[in-house]
Amino acid sequence: MPIRRILVTVDGSKASNEAMKSAFSLGKYLPAHVEVMHVRADPKEVVPLLGEGMSGSMIEDMIDAAESEAETRSQQARAAFDQYCSEHNVPLDLTPEKPDQLSSAWLEEVGREDEIVAWRGRLYDLIVMPRPGPDTDVSATMALNAALFDTGRPVLVVPPGGKDIKIDKIAIAWNGQAEAAESVAAASPLLRIATKAIVLTAESSKTPASAAQELATYLAWQGITADTQTIQSESGSVGAQLLKAGAEAGADIMIMGAYTHSRLRELILGGVTRHMLAEAEIPLIMAR
Repeated sequence: MPIRRILVTVDGSKASNEAMKSAFSLGKYLPAHVEVMHVRADPKEVVPLLGEGMSGSMIEDMIDAAESEAETRSQQARAAFDQYCSEHNVPLDLTPEKPDQLSSAWLEEVGREDEIVAWRGRLYDLIVMPRPGPDTDVSATMALNAALFDTGRPVLVVPPGGKDIKIDKIAIAWNGQAEAAESVAAASPLLRIATKAIVLTAESSKTPASAAQELATYLAWQGITADTQTIQSESGSVGAQLLKAGAEAGADIMIMGAYTHSRLRELILGGVTRHMLAEAEIPLIMAR
């Protein structure tokens, strides 16, 4: 299926505004309809987090402060959306027709961002979110995990900088696992219009060097020509080597499966997904 409907979440932060710009640049390229969603936190949810013994007036003050912060974030997010659409002449439209140009819409919900992303995200072809950083709110990280684990949809993780998304050269981090296969299938509309694709495989006891050529053969049956490159996993961090190889190839996007190992194992021992989400300076398309 083509990528026609894209969801991007914004919270008023610089990182989310940059992700929004990247989503619009991709939407213009395809073209596609980009829906920008802000989830306003419910101030009443702070009450269970407050300590026992607090007076009613103190609780009210806490709720008022949470409401004020939520309103400020909402205004900042909407202002960034309105400014971008105005400056770039992006039409606002909710008509479910095949788009012949970039269009957009604003959505606002109240509740927990991760729960709303999980529910709404299942009805989009692609979800765009910023790459987590040292200052990223816990709620934003939870929303990214919800997009990856609970929607069944591919996620475009945008690095800091808000660069325009190009679809010229695409790298595929291939290990033969189901998650990687899901990512390749989800990103096939982009692979079909790219001018070059390269399959990167880290050889290991579980992934033979032949895996790269096997994927290249599969892609050839889809009308997609891909080069291959094998990385020796014993020579260092697989994640770092994949990023280096992708950069040397001039890749605009990297496709990869997310959390081939369990999320708990990656959090404790580290892993390719964890490294990518911490260090990648290239947009990542991930699925699980």
